[in-house]
Amino acid sequence: MVDLKSQYDDIKEIVNAGIQEVLDTTTYINGPKVHEFQKNLEQYLGVKHVIPCANGTDALQIAMMGLGLKPGDEVITADFTFAATVEVVALLGLVPVLVDVEEDSMNISVDAIKKAITPKTKAIVPVHLFGRAANMDAIMDLAKEHNLFVIEDNAQAIGANYTAANGTKTKVGAIGHIGATSFFPSKNLGCYGDGGAIFTNDDELAHTIRGIVNHGMYERYHHDVVGVNSRLDSIQAVVLNAKLPLLDKYNTARKNAAKAYNDAFSVNENIITPVFDIDGDDHVFHQYVMRITNGKRDALLTHLQEKGIPCAIYYPIPLHKQKAYADARYNDVDFPVTNMFADQVIALPMHTELGKDQIDFITSTVLEFVK
Repeated sequence: MVDLKSQYDDIKEIVNAGIQEVLDTTTYINGPKVHEFQKNLEQYLGVKHVIPCANGTDALQIAMMGLGLKPGDEVITADFTFAATVEVVALLGLVPVLVDVEEDSMNISVDAIKKAITPKTKAIVPVHLFGRAANMDAIMDLAKEHNLFVIEDNAQAIGANYTAANGTKTKVGAIGHIGATSFFPSKNLGCYGDGGAIFTNDDELAHTIRGIVNHGMYERYHHDVVGVNSRLDSIQAVVLNAKLPLLDKYNTARKNAAKAYNDAFSVNENIITPVFDIDGDDHVFHQYVMRITNGKRDALLTHLQEKGIPCAIYYPIPLHKQKAYADARYNDVDFPVTNMFADQVIALPMHTELGKDQIDFITSTVLEFVK
């Protein structure tokens, strides 16, 4: 699904030299390379505070801890997403409230959020799914109206911009009260292991989070808050520093590949392709996910695998149907779009090194089967 080897070859000298410097200085944890990356990412995102951590799931959990959410508080998020978004809610003793998504964007439905808000609701977690920005104007308006926190799950959309109704552009992850991201190797900005980060413009919140990620310490052996052990390794920061200046280039390459896919599939009425504006910047295509509407999605998956083409289904089982998150509150009829997606979606290879020959082979293989 991704070609990390070719991407590494382009930045090999910078990465290798940086890793050797870490080895020579033995600054493996919270070293100068981590602080350098933190500053560089703050500048790129236009946000006051970036707090690196060990992975994207930790980033979400620490964000909720930093906001002071308490057991029993309700947190609204999308039913159609990876389980990490909701598992941290459950781990903290909070109450996950799953809602349906929009058919065109695949992101959380604002109308569904409105219906789900109760006096116990304390936060909304929009997921910028597959690289596309959620409707942050409407979500922030709802949060303001009901005095709720907004935690952006930006694991799949780093580098995307959101254009507000007033024309202002802001990097996703820097719009809500707090943002969280993952640097898993396959992400648009990925390291060579696990990594993550939390973003905020709130000085007090940033201070709290800096303690949480380091066992609750601001001064060694003085534990002022309940914390965890979640820090970004210096070697991973080297990789991220090498890639960050290339992120916009990487994202442009992904959009161009998505356009080529869309153009090829536009002739087939049984394929629904992602909606996006090639001249826009609100979708950075962490994944290219299309829909097969003639009931042959699973057969297509097998066909592509037999042809040696990587493909995947994101996500085959909605969260409200997962054993870990099943709840009597959920009624299957309240998730029509999510249920439809579970039967129709399929993801094709998407990465910065996709060439025309590869795309032509992939699209022709799909089209010869989906008729």
